Amino acid sequence: MSEFRPTAIGVIGAGIMGEALISALITSGVQPSMVTISEKREDRANELIAKYGVRSASLAENVSQAQALLLVVKPQDMGSLLDEIKKSLKPETLIVTFAAGKKISFIASHLDGAHPIIRVMPNTPALVGEGMAAISPGPNVSNSHTQFVRDFLEATGRVVEVEEDLQDAVTAMSGSGPAYFFAFIEAMVSAGEELGLSHEVATELSVQTMVGASKLLTTSGKSATILRENVTSPKGTTAAGLASFNQANFTQIIKDAIRAARDRSQELA
Repeated sequence: MSEFRPTAIGVIGAGIMGEALISALITSGVQPSMVTISEKREDRANELIAKYGVRSASLAENVSQAQALLLVVKPQDMGSLLDEIKKSLKPETLIVTFAAGKKISFIASHLDGAHPIIRVMPNTPALVGEGMAAISPGPNVSNSHTQFVRDFLEATGRVVEVEEDLQDAVTAMSGSGPAYFFAFIEAMVSAGEELGLSHEVATELSVQTMVGASKLLTTSGKSATILRENVTSPKGTTAAGLASFNQANFTQIIKDAIRAARDRSQELA
């Protein structure tokens, strides 16, 4: 099968994630002139044109010429968008959807024909090249289609392939996960301030601790469990802090949060 290398790539929705994907496409070797955006906010479109050298076009024009179409819109807007663009789509156009909760079957049901569709759940660290994305190819998707998507997503971080019925779990873990991390940092900073530290010092202590711990976890080859045990001396300060976590049923709190996010993702379908 021939390699899929589209020369006309449409991006619908040019918010934060849309921009990250534009940057990823270009980093992966796509020429900026091959990327066309459709964005309702003219000032935002002009900003991205100036920054990346991409083109801008009306929705109908963009869709009609695209060989690959990236849909980076809110889940609640997906149905109406698909109804609007289906008459302009070429039957062979690859559809790549980034909307949480929206199944491949939902996308297909709104379109005429049997388009190849790939569902992706990225996360916001893609903005700094440390993202985590999970992809699920649908029917009519070739290995070459999948490789094209993997190639540009790898410019944003790491990529895994999962069965589509696991995408809601992925959304709850890595899609929403950065917000859990930021909430934890907020709590640490607040605690530091209550203990007398300035906001600036408490923030630096909290953020760098997490940066260092994350790097240690990714480079040491040791599990989180082993690393936690290594820093926890019996009856020491860390043990006292972790005991407080255990009393509050910390593990169950995290599990409940992830399950709630998974359930909401399923509701969005």
